[in-house]
Amino acid sequence: MASSSAHDGSPSRGRSTSPRPLGPPEDDDASLMDALPDTRNLQAFGRKVTATAGSLIGTEGVSQHYHNALGELHKELRRPMLQRSVFSFAQTTPRDLVRSRISVPEIQQRALSFLPDELLANIPEDTNAYSLFQGFQASLPDEPKVGKKHGRHNSRGQRLIGQAAIDEDDPNVPPSMVKLKNQKHSMDHRLEMMGVRKHMCAAEIHEIDNKIANLNTMRKIVLERLANLEFEESELEQEMLEVDNKIEDLQEELEDAAALAPPKSPDTPTTGSHEEGTGDFMSESIYQKIPSPKSKRRRPMRRISMPILHEHLEPGSKIKELPAHNDIITALDFDAPWGTLVTAALDDTVRVWDLNAGRCIGMLEGHLASVRCLQVEDNIVATGSLDASIRLWDLSKAEYAPLDSRRDDDEMDDGLAFENSEDAAPPPPPTSMQDCPLFSLESHVAEVTALHFRGDTLVSGSSDKTLRQWDLVKGRCVQTLDVLWAAAQANATTTTSDGQWRQTGRVTDASADFVGAVQVFDAALACGTADGMVRLWDLRSGQVHRSLVGHTGPVTALQFDDVHLVTGSLDRSIRIWDLRTGSIYDAYAYDHPVTSMMFDARRIVSAAGEDVVKVYDKTDGRHWNCGPGVGADEDATSLSIIERVRIKDGYLVEGRKNGVVGVWSC
Repeated sequence: MASSSAHDGSPSRGRSTSPRPLGPPEDDDASLMDALPDTRNLQAFGRKVTATAGSLIGTEGVSQHYHNALGELHKELRRPMLQRSVFSFAQTTPRDLVRSRISVPEIQQRALSFLPDELLANIPEDTNAYSLFQGFQASLPDEPKVGKKHGRHNSRGQRLIGQAAIDEDDPNVPPSMVKLKNQKHSMDHRLEMMGVRKHMCAAEIHEIDNKIANLNTMRKIVLERLANLEFEESELEQEMLEVDNKIEDLQEELEDAAALAPPKSPDTPTTGSHEEGTGDFMSESIYQKIPSPKSKRRRPMRRISMPILHEHLEPGSKIKELPAHNDIITALDFDAPWGTLVTAALDDTVRVWDLNAGRCIGMLEGHLASVRCLQVEDNIVATGSLDASIRLWDLSKAEYAPLDSRRDDDEMDDGLAFENSEDAAPPPPPTSMQDCPLFSLESHVAEVTALHFRGDTLVSGSSDKTLRQWDLVKGRCVQTLDVLWAAAQANATTTTSDGQWRQTGRVTDASADFVGAVQVFDAALACGTADGMVRLWDLRSGQVHRSLVGHTGPVTALQFDDVHLVTGSLDRSIRIWDLRTGSIYDAYAYDHPVTSMMFDARRIVSAAGEDVVKVYDKTDGRHWNCGPGVGADEDATSLSIIERVRIKDGYLVEGRKNGVVGVWSC
């Protein structure tokens, strides 16, 4: 029956109905049998398409449409552009096709995420008894980790190493020896790890040093650029001054020409009117039209833009040195960095300086003796003298031509140069400050040793043991404060003395000023006196609001802000007080008495009987020296002691016993 069925049926049918034999050929037949249904369906679909196309082509009307479509298709295929695109598409490789369809980031991501077959072959099987972490542990030696956070792991590792050592050594070795050997091994390992960490730290320090060197180089480059900009800025401002002067001169010439011109109308109404016009012309020419050198030579006292080069210089850099006086500097002050400086000395002169150009503008003449104290605020200067008078000056009325010397000498140093002396410029004319005096305040009966003004209020301290409050609008004294009476009242209330004035300091200096320093702010007044007391006054009531006890010598300098009051004394100390509590916030001392002190937002500078300025940095608590005596050991004999210091925005000016004034970046 098997043979008959084989002859009767078709081969395909016989294969489909015959029983499946055992062995490999049966597998091939099975795969072919599985693929047969797809082939039949494809053939059936092909027959349907053929029949449909034939019927459509054979139909009337459809055949013509079909032929027209083929003709249009052939016509399109004959175009060169289309043929070129088809040819290029045929020449394009599959890689180019993929690149044209996939973006570059996607290709990069696929390249990064691609894993070669070698890595895929090493993937452990799911049925592996060990995990990846266990295998990693097995491939590394058991060494203890170094670090504070792994102390328990270290001890555990040491125990394991010790156990391994016990297994390897002779059992007769005592346990103490084994323990010591294990301990030595662990110490050796720790020492090795410390060496590695030291090497890493040294490498980091070397890298940081390289970065610092690069930053310093960049800083020097930017600093040179800044200096060039300020130099160009100064030149431009001086050119502006020249143009302004030429405009003023031309305007005066035009006014003179208009005044000297004949009348427009030849016929004059009456003789009297002509005479009246002549009188007007003579009066005008005498009092107004005669050109004065002052009107042509007047310049503004300060620059329009304020240089900031000192803020970018290294702290302690020397900017200028001015041979200002021939005797000890008794007082000095300036309005702003690179602005106007006023100095006074025992040679009975008061000089005004242009810090930008480094030359003397003129002298303030009027006092009958040396000036002991002064203050500069904008264009107003107040000076207190041994002649018991206080004088006020307006520097905006000074005659000053900073370009005259440059016209005569082209080699004069610029104001931004670090070295400049008065010898490079001619002396100022004697009449340069003749219009500066405003008025004089005379009520004290002894020398004026301290003064300070703010707004329309000025307070002065004198050796007559009084403080006086002045109204600068009316120019008169409005209140007198008796320091001895205040001290007697304080002693009477505390019942600790018989009301007699006694100097509490250990430093007995007869030359110390009775009133060493004052500062006023609205109705608040701070005063330091020779008994070492710092008294806070209320100017509305004229009473002492609080007394600060701490100094053991005469107070020579003080300054306060919103929170703190800083005082300097002949007891060699600087004390910082908390104004809210009246207690000492901080204090430090030097080797010599403090004669002058001032602070800005960052530093406290002091003159303490040496050839250097003592600087205290409030931000980091660091003490350092600035001035001519820094690093000068050989010619130390030629140096002079610094008597007065002033600082504003990191711009330091100091005056010495030999009359020299130095300007520094601080």
